[in-house]
Amino acid sequence: MNTSDEIELLAGCRRGDPGGWDELFDLHYAAVGRFVFQLGSDFTLDDSEEISQETFLAAIRNLKSFDGRSRIQTWLFRIAANKAHDHRGRRRAAKRGGGQTPVSLDAEDSETGLPIDPPCEAPAPDAFLLSSERMEIIRQAVDDLGDSCREVIELRYFADLGYADIATALNLNVKTVSSRLSKCLDRLQASINSMTKLDKISPFSV
Repeated sequence: MNTSDEIELLAGCRRGDPGGWDELFDLHYAAVGRFVFQLGSDFTLDDSEEISQETFLAAIRNLKSFDGRSRIQTWLFRIAANKAHDHRGRRRAAKRGGGQTPVSLDAEDSETGLPIDPPCEAPAPDAFLLSSERMEIIRQAVDDLGDSCREVIELRYFADLGYADIATALNLNVKTVSSRLSKCLDRLQASINSMTKLDKISPFSV
């Protein structure tokens, strides 16, 4: 979609045109979902779906704040990155606080009399590959860096945006994006090295 078509589409959305929102959803929902799913090896398809829906709801509520300087997809990716970060934070808080009802291993189903096989949310054994473990370490390290580094790294390496698009999305100039990314990657590497005794993990390259 070219810029003029995008402007016209957004104008329809601002007027409350349901067809405009349907078109926006059809054009960008799949890309947002793929982006979210790449943000963490711990995200399931259900997580990705939930975060994507939250992203578009936030876009609907905050469309007036979109100034049109970036592409609409870039704006949606930035919202999605923040929603994914919030989602992961809620999950960690739930784990710290329990959040699950314990089930006895000896319990029986009241209807069948058979032992209960409680569902497990953990990935299948073949998912515990070294690459997945490394990705989780990188994900944790990125989160620990703080929002300014997290945003620029996610938009560059997960959304695959160029420096100019990132600069527009974050209201920075291109040189600042390049400098910030370089410094953030150095910090990320140092954080990863301090977190693991595995072979040196090189997360990304500029």
